[in-house]
Amino acid sequence: MTRLNLYDRTADEVAGVVIRRYSTSFGLASRLLGPGSRQHVENIYALVRVADEIVDGGVAEAGLDQAAAGRYLDELEADTNQAMEHGYSSNLVVHAFARTAREVGFGRELTEPFFHSMRMDLTDTEHDQASFDLYVYGSAEVVGLMCLRAFMQEAPVSGDQNDRMVRGARALGAAFQKVNFLRDLSADFETLGRSYFPGVRVDSFTEEEKHRLLDDIDDDLRMSAAVLPDLPASSRRAVALAQGLFAELAARLRRTPANELVRTRVRVPDPVKLRIAASVLAGRLPQPAPARASAVTA
Repeated sequence: MTRLNLYDRTADEVAGVVIRRYSTSFGLASRLLGPGSRQHVENIYALVRVADEIVDGGVAEAGLDQAAAGRYLDELEADTNQAMEHGYSSNLVVHAFARTAREVGFGRELTEPFFHSMRMDLTDTEHDQASFDLYVYGSAEVVGLMCLRAFMQEAPVSGDQNDRMVRGARALGAAFQKVNFLRDLSADFETLGRSYFPGVRVDSFTEEEKHRLLDDIDDDLRMSAAVLPDLPASSRRAVALAQGLFAELAARLRRTPANELVRTRVRVPDPVKLRIAASVLAGRLPQPAPARASAVTA
């Protein structure tokens, strides 16, 4: 084994630790990926998480100000760009991510929107519809596209089928992000001073608004579910599990009264996660919620 091989392997192991420490849902789903794509997804997640930590309070808890957070984010992006170009970084997480980017075939066309959205978290406390759409694309949809490149490396497609897969990947990334926004509505506002959903205020959040937001999330989940059967077998179960876990979380959010949702963080209990995982392993793909005729129904 060469020194670079050892370094590569160590970087991959570090990325695997990050996903398992920070997300039980994604950590569980990633274990169902085939070996050809599992490491790539873990490498992608690790870099995304490091950037999130910079803008979501890690730097502040270290006693540094917002300007310092911006500098750290700039340095992370510059290091990422250089590593994608040259294939090496002294930062193990960046090194792992750059190897994935080079192997599966993406570059700044996806990382630049991501880092732009991360910078928005340092400056934008409220969003209109245009800035919200831009933020969700950069922070979540492009991550779905990165993962899709890893999945399709083993079974490339072209033309209409590729366009369909791209729409599904973007929709699933958007659904994940919107579910997290809704679940963390109070924490984002009280702790970070952010209000992501346009026109939605924590202090006057209503049932009608909650159902409207969840109807939009369910639309995204239906679009992503439609392409699950087209994914390669090596990634289909993992994506189905992630979809199923977030669909379950969305359903629990819908059952939680709006006035309670702004005070508590809804989660999917571990036994329920395992039940969903068992269903996916048995070959049953998650079925999205049916379209609703009216937003205020549950």
